[in-house]
Amino acid sequence: MRILFIADIHHGPWTGLSYVCSVVSVANQLSPDLILLGGDYVHKNRSYIAPCFEVLRALKAPMGVYGVLGNHDHWQSASETKAAMSASGITELTNTGVWLSKGTGRLRLGGVGDLWEDTQDLPAALGDATASDASILLSHNPDYTENVTDTRVGLILSGHTHGGQIVFPAIGAPFVPSRFGQKYLHGLVKTAHTQVFVSRGLGTLTPPLRFCCRPELNLITLSRQPA
Repeated sequence: MRILFIADIHHGPWTGLSYVCSVVSVANQLSPDLILLGGDYVHKNRSYIAPCFEVLRALKAPMGVYGVLGNHDHWQSASETKAAMSASGITELTNTGVWLSKGTGRLRLGGVGDLWEDTQDLPAALGDATASDASILLSHNPDYTENVTDTRVGLILSGHTHGGQIVFPAIGAPFVPSRFGQKYLHGLVKTAHTQVFVSRGLGTLTPPLRFCCRPELNLITLSRQPA
């Protein structure tokens, strides 16, 4: 199963619709089985919500397009974001989950609310998944990983930190919006109970630039574990 993970688009004054269109074009060219969205779709103003999702409507994957909200989506308008997601054919997974099937296997796909601005109901997201099931959890903020002790969670997908956005070689990122400093800056991080992949995302906040921190789409391939 090929999963495309898209995080932190931040359509707004510094991330125009032409950029969002290019993201959608590349996403569809990669032909993933499943597309997952990690939140923070807009920045600065709620007026950017509807145009952003009009473009995201064109995302195509045979197993569907699913997403959660980030803190910026709550700051602008959670209700408008949820309505726009639904109108664009994107299934919202805030504190809920679904079962996806491929061949003889099944995958539990769940999501939780933003760590800063919402609640997190992990049992509802996991449903009746067992320890032998494959499961993926969407959480905008990777800091939530510190709260996860349920070993049914095989992989968490997060964004939020932007990879630091500005990263100095041998020093790191001066600012990371995380309680844990550089720990959840970017890439795969393993904890005692689970693991989280943190995307550098696509957009920017103030200042509107990146240094040694390229924006990215993440194409993840899941393989069946050998018996």
